[in-house]
Amino acid sequence: MIALPIIGVSAADVTLRSSELSPAEEVSRRIGAADALLTSSGIGGPIHQRPDASGYTAAADHAVQQSPEPGADHAKSAVPAGAETLKISTGHTKIRSRYGLLQTELREVDTADPMVKGMIAMDRGRTPEEAGEVVATNAFLEASGLFVGSQFTPRGSATWYRIVGAYELPSDLHKIEITAPPGTLLAPLDKELRAAGVPGVVADDAYLVKTGPGGFTWNMVKEANTKGVLVHSRAVALDPPARSEVPLYTQMDSMGERDFGSLPASETAILATVVGLAMLEICLLAGPAFAVGALRRSRRQLGLVGANGGDRRHIRAIVLSGGLVIGAAAAVVGTAAGILLTVALRPLLEERIGVRFGSFDLRPLELLGIALLAVLTGLLAAVVPAITASRETVLSSLTGRRGIRRANRVLPFAGLAAIALGAAIALYGTTADAGATVVAGGSALAELGVVALTPVLVGLFGRTGRWLPLSPRLALRDAVRNRGRTAPAVAAVLAAVAGTVALATYQQSSEAQQRAAYVAQLPAGSGKVELHESGHQKAMGAVRQAVSRELPVAVRADVDYVQVGAPGCERMTGPGDCGQARILRPKEQRCPLWEDGDRDFTLAEARKLRRDWRCAVSQHGSMHELVVADEKLLAALAVTDPGTVAALKAGKPVSFEPRDVKDGKATVRLVTSEAERAFTGEGEPPGEDKVFAVHQAPKGTNGYGISLVLPPSAAQAAGLTAQPFASYFTLEGPPTGRQKQQLAAEIDRIGVEAPVAVESGFEPEDTTAMLALTVFAALVTIGAAGIATGLAQTDAEADLKTLSAVGAPPRVRRTLSGFQCGVVALMGVVLGTASGVLPAVALRLAQRREIAEMAQASGIGEEVPSVPIVLPWDTFGALLVLVPLGAALLAAAVTRSASGIARRAAG
Repeated sequence: MIALPIIGVSAADVTLRSSELSPAEEVSRRIGAADALLTSSGIGGPIHQRPDASGYTAAADHAVQQSPEPGADHAKSAVPAGAETLKISTGHTKIRSRYGLLQTELREVDTADPMVKGMIAMDRGRTPEEAGEVVATNAFLEASGLFVGSQFTPRGSATWYRIVGAYELPSDLHKIEITAPPGTLLAPLDKELRAAGVPGVVADDAYLVKTGPGGFTWNMVKEANTKGVLVHSRAVALDPPARSEVPLYTQMDSMGERDFGSLPASETAILATVVGLAMLEICLLAGPAFAVGALRRSRRQLGLVGANGGDRRHIRAIVLSGGLVIGAAAAVVGTAAGILLTVALRPLLEERIGVRFGSFDLRPLELLGIALLAVLTGLLAAVVPAITASRETVLSSLTGRRGIRRANRVLPFAGLAAIALGAAIALYGTTADAGATVVAGGSALAELGVVALTPVLVGLFGRTGRWLPLSPRLALRDAVRNRGRTAPAVAAVLAAVAGTVALATYQQSSEAQQRAAYVAQLPAGSGKVELHESGHQKAMGAVRQAVSRELPVAVRADVDYVQVGAPGCERMTGPGDCGQARILRPKEQRCPLWEDGDRDFTLAEARKLRRDWRCAVSQHGSMHELVVADEKLLAALAVTDPGTVAALKAGKPVSFEPRDVKDGKATVRLVTSEAERAFTGEGEPPGEDKVFAVHQAPKGTNGYGISLVLPPSAAQAAGLTAQPFASYFTLEGPPTGRQKQQLAAEIDRIGVEAPVAVESGFEPEDTTAMLALTVFAALVTIGAAGIATGLAQTDAEADLKTLSAVGAPPRVRRTLSGFQCGVVALMGVVLGTASGVLPAVALRLAQRREIAEMAQASGIGEEVPSVPIVLPWDTFGALLVLVPLGAALLAAAVTRSASGIARRAAG
């Protein structure tokens, strides 16, 4: 009983320490043996970065940052003179695998270069040496169905590549990637795709740099930041600068912002609370188990010690020594088993989390502390039995009489004080910085107070016996008369149930919060298919037919976008001659927070403007805010307003965004790529304006990211060119898994990337950690009830022998035993349910405070997201019914119907 939690704690400690990488290990996996890794930030101007390169921001507050020029190699411009460099180029495309098309990361680097050592780990095969040879990650081979020696072609290419080796990325085992020698994959593939008239491969370049003695210093990092280059430096990672020397932190402090990069995880807090309650349950069960088991078997020996001159000190020493030996044995067995368990499960854990551990890290002091916890638990389990045994007379010990125990009159008052103090501490934790820790401590103290009150509460339960039938009334009164055995068993079930209730309350509250924050991307039961690649508009017709053929489509609305530029030009996937059609919002209807970038608003002004209708932020997004479609789109968007439907059907554009409409008109500006590149000022780039008289949809009508719908006739009359990019549809019923797979296979055969999304509403997402914690809490509760049942039955064996002696039928033995254990479990569940709500509520209040502080620091102010507290009434009902019923049935099942004639001990 004691060794079991020690196994878990020691295994968790070794696993956690082994998975934690040292700064040197972490930087070696990121930049290999180089001194630094230089990457373009994508911001056309100076930046401020964190010392560990985990984040960055534009250096100038409210400055208008220009995108870097196409083809500009900013990272190379920041390489120090005379430094040794190694170029790393990355891109992505789809690879034809055994099962279809597989989105794959592409990388070009000389894997034989010494600077790459530590970044990749070759598993089998060899490194690529010439054009046409690549190495692939194990994740790629598993997902694609290929193997070392296989050949493949990228989609749209006729070139074959051979896999000559397999490797893994120690910090990302699940990454799907292939690596080729420099210049043999990305550039040839890009040239081949562009020659075919489809978007090419956009390569991002980074540089591994070796500077010599001293490494890449923090001053050199700041110099590179002025050129918009992000730097991951070995020297800075191993010896970070002071906070005052980091411009990013200085900028955040001057703006009153807080660094929320390491917020306390609520899952960690609830984990600590539940595990703490489980450890408390072990302690509560260990004491009764020691008293019922080892102590009662040795009562006669202890009586003989007293008969031969031993006093109370000797009795206490003997009993405490027994607990000490049991605890020491549990410490040795539990710690050793935990270490062996970690060794055995390490490969599975690494594959599960996708990261290779560092060195096998055993912390002797921590393991010694865990072992001492086991010894202390064994010793504490023997304290009460030792005191009880020392107070027994020699005669009662030798004859087996239990005597009469008087209730402790001080303990109930101590329990009430502990409950009040613990609740106060837990509630204080909702306002303290170390909220989760304080909440856990206060909850544990309140739990101990309830445990101290258990004997009194058991007595109060006894008063309900007058309304019960004979068997449960006898069981309840027996439990009340024998509080010495009942109270610890009830307290053990109480602690286990409290952990389960705390977890269930937190889970349901979190789920309610997620449900309230969920933003549907489409009306329930509707769907859409979008073409995510330029240059493949001609294939959209086949995609639309596949959707109608494979899914139970009721209404399908084909949607086009307004194209500015040459047919087939690409905008999102790389440079080209493609401009864009913008909805021109009237200046007086624009948000001042976004337009007046040079003006410093006070906090009160910012809060007021955020509530202004002009500054409302849409929670929906679409590839194109301006679309060309007929009235079928309104059906797919669940727009039923008769006036809106009639207007679009009659050929009048419909607007879902009132800020874009003035005097019943909306303006669309056609901006060419040349004008867009030449424009460097603030505001809108110049272009040709098209003005449309529009119908404004009623307030509250949701366009799901679409702001303006042009009917085909209006677009044609304005001389606009439309290209297909999506279809919205409604379904007669939810699609089956088989229908979805058939549609995905059909789109794959067409050879385009056109994902299909169907809105099915909010679906709770159970994380692995919370799922494991739920199972753990349930097992602890069932285990506690079962152990408490066994202890109660063992302690009541004398009463069962008396029943047999007076001629009670076997059914009475089973019924009485079942009700005895059921009563114990029921009392524990009732008290545990009441006790478990406190930590969950306190943790949610602490989380509410943290979110409010985040909102205040970010300037949101009073607009704080809802953090509801929901009580899991279904869990309460299940615990109140299933746990007592299960304990009663278990006890009745294991109770023998008949018992041999046995002598009942006197007393």
